[in-house]
Amino acid sequence: MLESIINFFQEANLPAIYFMLFAFVITYVENIFPPSPSDAILLFLGTFIGMDKVDFLPMLIFSTIGSTLGFMTMFWFGRNIGHKIIEQRRFKFITPETIEKPRLWFDKYGYWVIVVNRFLSGTRAVISFLAGLSDLKYINSIIYCTISSIIWNFIILYLGMTFSENWREVDKFLDLYGKIVMVIIILIALFFVIRYFVNKKKNAVQ
Repeated sequence: MLESIINFFQEANLPAIYFMLFAFVITYVENIFPPSPSDAILLFLGTFIGMDKVDFLPMLIFSTIGSTLGFMTMFWFGRNIGHKIIEQRRFKFITPETIEKPRLWFDKYGYWVIVVNRFLSGTRAVISFLAGLSDLKYINSIIYCTISSIIWNFIILYLGMTFSENWREVDKFLDLYGKIVMVIIILIALFFVIRYFVNKKKNAVQ
């Protein structure tokens, strides 16, 4: 899919608004249907800034709006539907008990998690959903999410604009970065899962 998108934009002589709209769409969709190659595509779209086919600021604005709206969509689902899903036990491995600690943790550190959210590729939808389950305020969540989106999208677009023809080398680095982040998150999750079952076993023995 990524190569098809790249070939299309390289071959088609499109007006600037198409680049802006596509930047909005991919940054929105990645929050709803992960994983998606949104960072790679946004990086590629940044190369067209260097070619003077589209301006930097509009691309940053459209991509930031997409990122923020996508985050807040999952936040809304977490806030309005998440508790019902958990209470009805739609997923056996997700119970009110297992979600309570992450929820309390989000209540305490949630805004900082939202700030680093964009830098944790592959976990953005989960973070926004959990943020919605917590008691974080809508307006504060929007502000912190917007700040995070501006910083991350600025970096990606700037790298695409700067490296231009060598953008694939940057993409390799971003891909490696994403994999390292995922491994760390999985290890942390495993640690808490193992600790949960160990404590549960100890309590059962007592």
